[in-house]
Amino acid sequence: MTAVVPLRIPGVPRLRLRVHGERDHTISRRISEEGVWEPYETSLLASFLQPGAVFVDVGANIGYFSVLAARLVGDSGAVFAFEPGRDNFALLRYNLALNDCGHIVTAVEAGLALAAGRGQLYLSADNAGDHQIFAGGAARSHHAIQLLNGSDYLRGRVARVDVLKVDVQGAEYAVMAGLLPLLRELGRAPLILIELTPLSLRQAGSSGRELVELLATLGQPLHIIDHIEHRLAACPAAELARWCDDVDAVSGDAGFMNILVGSPP
Repeated sequence: MTAVVPLRIPGVPRLRLRVHGERDHTISRRISEEGVWEPYETSLLASFLQPGAVFVDVGANIGYFSVLAARLVGDSGAVFAFEPGRDNFALLRYNLALNDCGHIVTAVEAGLALAAGRGQLYLSADNAGDHQIFAGGAARSHHAIQLLNGSDYLRGRVARVDVLKVDVQGAEYAVMAGLLPLLRELGRAPLILIELTPLSLRQAGSSGRELVELLATLGQPLHIIDHIEHRLAACPAAELARWCDDVDAVSGDAGFMNILVGSPP
């Protein structure tokens, strides 16, 4: 049985997570050692979410951000957590029960995509946050997963989305293309925390430039999330697209950044 770890998130007491064992060298290890994952993103989410808000977590992994969001939005809010990996989803469900927030979080064992259907999830042997929907160059074990169109799934279930987090190892373009119809119908764009990795996006069939240009159609400002200095750096879409082109020009460059779409409160 893997360990249950107390989280050490400032201002948010009494949260715990059961994590993967030693085979997960990244997220579970960091949470075990430090009680927190991505501290700056954690602080941003805590500042964005208020009681009654709606949070959508695409690539929920073992539930770190979903459990935190449930505590922040409370009984009057809602969280939707999408995770296609079997082992990750099992821990996600466990952690919702552990923190008594299953009535706030709707956990969905599926990935989001442009089109609903069946897919394959290719598993990292040592990083449970690095499973991907494409085979890539290295041999990986894999299993079948359900894919959903985000707009079709959430339409009728939400009247608003306040914050959206997307971290899906290269599938970000397909996720956002599927969600944009709903986001436009809702009228008010959410704050979006999203990973931008040109190499993974290209391997999955799109590109960093395409993702940036798609996000720019929301008409919201873009910011680079600076993990080192813990600040948001405004960056025009054209500059982000050029950065993606520069990364793509170097074979095997796995450079990435997290970006925020929208105006922070």
